[in-house]
Amino acid sequence: MTAPPTQRPAFETVMSGLAFPEGPRWHEGALWFSDMHDGRVVRCAPGAAPETVVTLDDCPSGLGFLPDGTPLVVAMHARRVLRVDGGAVRVHADLSGIATWHANDMLVDRAGRAYVGNFGDGTAPPEPITPAALALVGPGGDVREAAAGLHLPNGMALLDGGRTLAVAETRALPPRITTFSVGPDGSLSDRRVLIELDAELPDGLTADAGGNVWFASPFTGELVRVSRAGRITARLDCPRPPYACVLAGAGAGPGAAMYVCAADDWVPEKCRAQRTGAILRVDISGL
Repeated sequence: MTAPPTQRPAFETVMSGLAFPEGPRWHEGALWFSDMHDGRVVRCAPGAAPETVVTLDDCPSGLGFLPDGTPLVVAMHARRVLRVDGGAVRVHADLSGIATWHANDMLVDRAGRAYVGNFGDGTAPPEPITPAALALVGPGGDVREAAAGLHLPNGMALLDGGRTLAVAETRALPPRITTFSVGPDGSLSDRRVLIELDAELPDGLTADAGGNVWFASPFTGELVRVSRAGRITARLDCPRPPYACVLAGAGAGPGAAMYVCAADDWVPEKCRAQRTGAILRVDISGL
């Protein structure tokens, strides 16, 4: 199959001056994201001023929502999932029995079950990484292992109406996106590889209405679309390294918008000093 040409669409800057935005979610008409190295969760509704929902003495990462709308936030270093009940922050789940290093991205399904990845260990490429387990947190906060042996389980998305889970294995060799069948109780089975990649290291990802996976590739500076057949069908050149992305609303359609978390660096000290983090917006409806 011929590789698709790289496209260079127009990106709009929605917010700038951030430390390191991550974990974007679209919820009830607004964009939510973690400014990870600034220790805060931000809500940004179109036409309104950004609102800091909660500030943590930790690095917030993955976000999600329980069926009643209660926000859940991953506290990376504490290896916990927190509930934000109004102005109060409570522990929803303790991941320390499963997460062997900092907790990271999270995906919450419609039933309130949360899948949470972790880094496995504190190494950096090109050192080999310790495989990590993916945690499954029940709506009541119970924790169990959903899958083992993942090489930095990162961004996640549900496909097929929630029957399939796609997971970015950022530091697999080669980097890949893996899928699982999802059981009625949230359990995972039938592990398979959707696509193996080359220079792209998949980070945050999302799914469109057609069941395609879009992932952020920070080290090639691209947003990449992968079909259900495991083929790259679009590449978008991003003006800044993208680390995560989310589609507004139900997915691709007329006027579909993708929001992108981008930054010039990922090192915490540099992020806080330089504040090059930004939220970008791009129209993908014609792709």
